[in-house]
Amino acid sequence: MKLVHKDIEKDNAGQVTLIPEEAEDMWHTYNLLQVGDSLRASTIRKVQTESSTGSVGSSRVRTTLTLCVETIDFDSQACQLRVKGTNIQENQYVKMGAYHTIELELNRNFTLAKKVWDSVVLDRIEQACDPAQKADVAAVVMQEGLANLVLVTPAMTLLRAKVEVTIPRKRKGSCAQHDKALERFYEAVMQGILRHFNFDVVKCILVASPGFVKDQFISYLFKEAVRQDCKILLENRSKFMVVHSSSGHKYSLKEVLCDPAVTARLSDTKAAGEVKALEDFYKMLQQEPDRAFYGCFSVASCIFQNMHTVIVFSFRHWRDFMRLSCRAFLDTSILMVINFFKFRS
Repeated sequence: MKLVHKDIEKDNAGQVTLIPEEAEDMWHTYNLLQVGDSLRASTIRKVQTESSTGSVGSSRVRTTLTLCVETIDFDSQACQLRVKGTNIQENQYVKMGAYHTIELELNRNFTLAKKVWDSVVLDRIEQACDPAQKADVAAVVMQEGLANLVLVTPAMTLLRAKVEVTIPRKRKGSCAQHDKALERFYEAVMQGILRHFNFDVVKCILVASPGFVKDQFISYLFKEAVRQDCKILLENRSKFMVVHSSSGHKYSLKEVLCDPAVTARLSDTKAAGEVKALEDFYKMLQQEPDRAFYGCFSVASCIFQNMHTVIVFSFRHWRDFMRLSCRAFLDTSILMVINFFKFRS
């Protein structure tokens, strides 16, 4: 994310102009937006025109609209963000008060205005615009015929590619078809790794699968790297780590990241922080429940009594609070807790 312009007054009202540069930036933008905000962005609008003869035609035109946000829809798989609202600024194609849906696009700037910019949202912008906050952990979660190539960022898990190849079963006396299909599958996964993983940024690549699929793939990968003289794979061989998973589906990544060996290996990466914090919380909840607290008011009590060590805050719950009728009270209460925690830390 790139910050183009920031104009926030002393009363915390104002606007910022941002440019989303990669898919993860849409997730950050989703967490910045709230109902009632003002969003100005470039969009496509279908307009009808009437000629002098009375015939009616339609065309799609690109224009810039300013909407009062009413509905926010985020597709986590495609990383697409759609914002629906009413037009609040004069436009030659769209009347005042007319509804429109803007789909935010990569590398096109947008301006977001709020009546109050709180510290949580401002921290989110700072995090999104920090060039160091990049995906430094990658993973290949696989089984025979299926592989998911993902990037693990401090904010979310991004599916970069899904490889599916039909693997015929071994037949009695002949394994040729099975072996050929398996080789095609491994080759496709190898090309996916080279295409989607930036080895200059990624510090660790986890290769996880049930059984011996992961070991066979790693053996094939570096055998082919030597044969093809693929220096980028050979120079980064130490970054690959083989781990067990129950399946090749994306959800298995959660159990992989909880593996103690993986946690130790990822100790210097940004993605490991939240995983370790949650693991410690669940462990303490089981072993010493009197020392583990959750919920806004219980956590607030611990913080005000200086009894806290780590606080984990979920943006999903923040968005849920924004929809409640007691929004103003909850908003202020949670911000007090967070700001006091930062002060004491």
